Amino acid sequence: MQNFSISPVHMIGSVWKHKHLINELVKRDVLGRYRGSVIGLLWSFLTPVFLLGVYTFVFSVVFNARWNTGSDSRIEFALVLFAGLLVFNLFSECVNRAPSLILSNVNYVKKVVFPLEILPLVALGSALFHMLASLCVWLLFYCIFFGLPNVSALLLPLILLPLILLIVGTSLLLASLGVYLRDVAQLIGTLTTALMFLSPIFYPASALPVEYQKILMLNPLFPVIEQVRGVLMWGQVPDWYFLGAYTIFSAVVAWAGFAWFQKTRKGFADVL
Repeated sequence: MQNFSISPVHMIGSVWKHKHLINELVKRDVLGRYRGSVIGLLWSFLTPVFLLGVYTFVFSVVFNARWNTGSDSRIEFALVLFAGLLVFNLFSECVNRAPSLILSNVNYVKKVVFPLEILPLVALGSALFHMLASLCVWLLFYCIFFGLPNVSALLLPLILLPLILLIVGTSLLLASLGVYLRDVAQLIGTLTTALMFLSPIFYPASALPVEYQKILMLNPLFPVIEQVRGVLMWGQVPDWYFLGAYTIFSAVVAWAGFAWFQKTRKGFADVL
């Protein structure tokens, strides 16, 4: 039986070696989502515009919610909320797809020699495309109502890097578990819904009692959401020490997920 390397060097090398394949599969995944629709890729921009309008109406008009910034601007509230959703949607799209990645690509497992470890990266690439489309919508509305964003917005990729590593590790783990435990997909859908409301997306963390804020900080999305808002909305510089520690933690998760995937992939063909 073939042995698969769990070396971090092999993990990085596999991404580099198959970068063109990943790129082509991402394009196919994105275009396939809109195949047959009249306006095609335009939906990737119209959908976030529509959602931004809905969130603005529901939370700032119906619930009369306000952020703790001393401003009553509904547009500002919507942009603060939407900035948090950019992070959550990237995470949830990848994690929710992960348990079915191998199951929906059985032909790659049984018929051809294929680098299965890149499948979560393909899902991640597709999710990043949709996040970029949503970010363009966010920037458009911000520029219209508040002018050019702060220079600190250029730091956004650095803040997203540890989240991307965390997503890769989690997706590899779930992709493997999804082959052996079909209930994982149902469980993950429920957990991500709960995670959305347990993240400071629709409310500021400061709105909670201190003891609950400490619990909220255990949420891996909490620091990313807070720092993304900081650089996009308020011109804040990230906490470099915390960001460095979070990156190291996420890198370990990415490698652990890869190691688990490599150790368990031997049985994929037998189970499927």
